[in-house]
Amino acid sequence: MARAIDYALYLVTDRAAARGRGLAGIVRAAVQGGVSVVQLRDKDAGTRDSLRLALELQALLEPLGVPLIVNDRLDLALACGAAGVHLGQDDLPCELARRLVGADCLIGVSVSTPEEARRATGEGADYLGVSPVFDTPTKRDTPTATGLAGLAAIRAVTHLPLIAIGGLNVGNAGSVMAAGADGIAVVSALMAAADPAAAA
Repeated sequence: MARAIDYALYLVTDRAAARGRGLAGIVRAAVQGGVSVVQLRDKDAGTRDSLRLALELQALLEPLGVPLIVNDRLDLALACGAAGVHLGQDDLPCELARRLVGADCLIGVSVSTPEEARRATGEGADYLGVSPVFDTPTKRDTPTATGLAGLAAIRAVTHLPLIAIGGLNVGNAGSVMAAGADGIAVVSALMAAADPAAAA
C-alpha cells in the first residue's frame, strides 16, 4: 500500500468500556488527544446497527485524515467507505480479502506467533496486530500473551508495521515500542477514560 499511515496510537472501540457514553464523542475526544487510527470493533451489535455506527465514525474521521478500520467485517468496511479491515486468525483469510479489495484497502491481521506473521506478510497484509502482548480483561478469546520477547521475535520476521495490543498503558508503552512495535493499540485506557483527550 502506497499511502503512509501513522499507527502510533491506535484506538479500538468497545461499547462496554464506554459505559453508556456515545462512541462518537469518545472517539472525537481521543483523536483530539492524538489517536491516529480508529478501529470499530462492534462484535455484539447487529449488521445494521454496526453499519450506522461505522458511517457515523467515517463521517467524523475522514475530514480529520484519521483512517477508520472495521474489525472482522469486510462488507461493513466497504459499505461505509472505511480505510480498511482488520482480520483475526479465524476470519476471512488475508489472501482472499486482498483479492476481493485490491490494493486500495488497508488490511490488518492479528498475529501471536512468528509463523502467523510470516504468513500474513506473504498474503499481502499492510500491518500486523500483535495480540495480546500482555494479558487483558478486554478480550477473553485470545492466545497466550506474547510478552516483550514474543513481540521482538515477530519483529524479526516481518518488515510490516506492528501494532501491539493487550494490556497496554502509559507505564508499559515505552518498553513495547523498544521491543519493536510501531504503535500501540488501546481499548479501555481510552474508551473508559473520564477525559479521553487527556488520556490519549
